[in-house]
Amino acid sequence: MVGKLDDFLKFHETALAVRGQRQQLLASNIANADTPNYKARDIDFSSVMSKALNVSGNQTSTPLDKTSQQHLDVKSSVDGITPQYRPTVQGSVDGNTVDMDVERNQFTDNSLRYEASLTMINMQIRNMLAAIQG
Repeated sequence: MVGKLDDFLKFHETALAVRGQRQQLLASNIANADTPNYKARDIDFSSVMSKALNVSGNQTSTPLDKTSQQHLDVKSSVDGITPQYRPTVQGSVDGNTVDMDVERNQFTDNSLRYEASLTMINMQIRNMLAAIQG
């Protein structure tokens, strides 16, 4: 029974994890809008989701090779997320590629979609409770 519940909510769990990481990247872009040579980064949500959902549960991610024991391990809640540098729309003199209009729009869109996923999870859980309670 637990396996079926996990499978039932797996999509939304993965979507929330990816959207949460994307929100952190977008917030970092906004926070570094005035940092010289900062390059704006983002996640391609659809490709990350398709990779995450197509990977079977028994596969594990390959860790990065470390050249020193002092290097930190890379960990993420969803394996395989690699932020990509956003293409430069309009360059700046200091080399910063953050476009605040784009970042604010992406941040708001991602927030709304995160909230929508939470609402769908709540509805699914309510429907399951209604079915159990009769």
